[in-house]
Amino acid sequence: MPRWHTWAGKGVQVARGVKICVEGIVQGVGFRPFVYTLARRLGLSGSVVNTGQGVEIRLCAPAGLVDRFLELLRSEAPALARIGAIEVSRVDMEPGAGFVIGASRGRQGATTLVPPDVATCDDCLADIRTPGNRRYRYPFTNCTNCGPRLTIIGRLPYDRAHTSMAGFTMCSECSREYHDPGDRRFHAQPNGCPACGPRLAWHDRRGALISRDNDYCLRSCARALADGHIVALKGLGGFQLAVDAASAAAVGLLRQRKQRPAKPLALMVPDLERAAAIAEIDQQEQELLCSPERPIVLLRRRSSVLPGLLAPGMGELGIMLPCTPLHHLLFAARECPPVLVMTSGNVSGEPICTGNQEAFSRLAAIADFFLVHDREILTRVDDSVVRVVRGRLQMIRRARGYVPVPLALGETENMHLLACGAEQKNTFCLARDGLVFPGPHIGDLKGPANLAFFEESVRFLEQVLEIRPQRVACDLHPDYLSSRHGAALGLPLVRVQHHHAHGAAIMAEHGLARGLAVLYDGAGLGPDRSVWGGELLFLQGRQWRRLGCLARFRLPGGDMAARQPWRTALALLAATDSGYLPPPLRRLSPSVRQGIATMLGRGINSPPCSSVGRLFDGVAALIGVRQEVSFEGQAAMELEHLAWQGVGGGSLQEQERYPVQIRARDGLPVFDFRPLVRGLLDDIRQGVEPAVMAAAFHAWLVASTVALIERVRADSRDILLGGGCFQNRLLLTGLAARLEQGGWAVHTGEQVPVNDGGIALGQVLVAAGDEDGAGREPPGGPEFR
Repeated sequence: MPRWHTWAGKGVQVARGVKICVEGIVQGVGFRPFVYTLARRLGLSGSVVNTGQGVEIRLCAPAGLVDRFLELLRSEAPALARIGAIEVSRVDMEPGAGFVIGASRGRQGATTLVPPDVATCDDCLADIRTPGNRRYRYPFTNCTNCGPRLTIIGRLPYDRAHTSMAGFTMCSECSREYHDPGDRRFHAQPNGCPACGPRLAWHDRRGALISRDNDYCLRSCARALADGHIVALKGLGGFQLAVDAASAAAVGLLRQRKQRPAKPLALMVPDLERAAAIAEIDQQEQELLCSPERPIVLLRRRSSVLPGLLAPGMGELGIMLPCTPLHHLLFAARECPPVLVMTSGNVSGEPICTGNQEAFSRLAAIADFFLVHDREILTRVDDSVVRVVRGRLQMIRRARGYVPVPLALGETENMHLLACGAEQKNTFCLARDGLVFPGPHIGDLKGPANLAFFEESVRFLEQVLEIRPQRVACDLHPDYLSSRHGAALGLPLVRVQHHHAHGAAIMAEHGLARGLAVLYDGAGLGPDRSVWGGELLFLQGRQWRRLGCLARFRLPGGDMAARQPWRTALALLAATDSGYLPPPLRRLSPSVRQGIATMLGRGINSPPCSSVGRLFDGVAALIGVRQEVSFEGQAAMELEHLAWQGVGGGSLQEQERYPVQIRARDGLPVFDFRPLVRGLLDDIRQGVEPAVMAAAFHAWLVASTVALIERVRADSRDILLGGGCFQNRLLLTGLAARLEQGGWAVHTGEQVPVNDGGIALGQVLVAAGDEDGAGREPPGGPEFR
């Protein structure tokens, strides 16, 4: 859970009346009905209303009862509520005859928090599964404890008139529920039923309507999936593409049409029993699967009938349980396959579709059928992705269910701030009044469609949260679209070095004032204009100092090296002065190898880098794992999967076989990759198994990192592990264990991703401490930057 800024409301000793202002996530979660019931239980008169700041309660009561009311307000609040602050003040009011829920009031400077979308609760599941219930098999059933929130909100306060449910007039029965304080649908804004609420529609691949009958639509969708067809399904925050996960032909067709040849595909299963049949699940993972957020959880794969094409070369499957009544009812259909691929409804690299006509147009070349509905999605939000590592949550993609729940950051008191994030896995942040609001996952910020999605999402959250940025933060790289957006706003701009932001994000999440940061990723622009990615930084507030790094090598072709790891492999061989060419690289023509040698020798389009992410790629190519990739991190992920096989039932430390060497470069300690490469080449000559070499590489990286940390002196025992490379479970667990054995306190991203999806939070922390708001690039040298 995020850390909330809180202060206790103090009981008023003598008062004719009191006003209690509650801030936090208190709208759309059944908070007013809860307050109403609590006040009636205690015999208090007064009122409760939604405001732009949260919820305002007025009571006419003796001081003792006010204290009791405040105590129960916190201890018995609805499960979905998140109380951030309570302020109590005296007011003049006349005693009333009872307690009422008043009309919502919007006010300038809104500070209320927007609730995230919530998976279907058990009570609503019982409704749709019970014959005779008027919501039996109704795919849009919800109550104050579950259902859409963020994705249907147009503006605050959170009232039906401000949502995409405004066009659905409640029938008499739904209206009765909505106005009955004793009903769990009391003031449930998305409330509806088959008579008055949203309904499904079934369309062919041309977008032509086939049926609007809910049951027919569900049965037709299940039958189409069983027949191997691809269905575009309108979910909670956008469209999803579904196929039968057990059909290799259907999965292959989806990959071909979606232009996604190898990236893992998310799966949806109806229940925990089915999930446990295809993956290993511990107690924490089970709780995440069943949580109200309903994220995709990365789980260790079991041997099953599912084709390897779902996640080729990987040891994990991304699995989620149904999050809406629509998904539950689809699985309940007799013809529905028991495991479905449920991946984002988009062409790879583009934003997910939200509108029906948009989907008919953009997904026409992918989907065979469309299952849509007439409730508009106002905010597109992808599925969240998480895993459990070292007994802790690790957020991979923060989106549906978690956005826009804020984190507390005292440095942002009395200011409004926008942090634009990075280029890949972009997520922005907005900050105000001591809270930071991470925006939805945007994805790789390349091309006009994704930029439009970014700008649309920023505008929406600025509007709904009433944030007017006074300062902007962005990455040091001037050509990122996020950086260009920030620079074009005409506000005071703070440019934050990429790895500084990675480390600062972990400091912000864990409330640290300083720390020694190990930051491993693919690329980030350094202040020396070279490519960084294997960094050891000391952070203190907004200041930082580079203490060490991976020894530099060149990237022939620049960004092309990230897509063709063989380029990095050749660069590592050249830096090692080895005359031996491993068999996997002999497939390259002599002219290609000579061209790369010329580029490296003359420094032509071959920027120097200290990137651990590219080192992973180079090692993967050297030992024959992969020479080209179709998505970011593919070679490294496959190398990790192979390494787990090499470790077997032993420890990573037992796999050490390559020498560690720390040397100085320009007065800076670096860990040298050349002994590693020589060791790998010796093993290749001797026919050592690739799995053994992959495990030994991970062990070498852990040992080298520990040696580098021990070489430097830093006034902190807190270690921050950040950057996309620490999504590698083997690396993270192995390094954390060694450091904790040495007495270090290890911190990494939990609520916020360690990948570039967490960059914006770090930018907020740095920019909030920038007194004049002027973007300053740090000078060279080892002193504080």
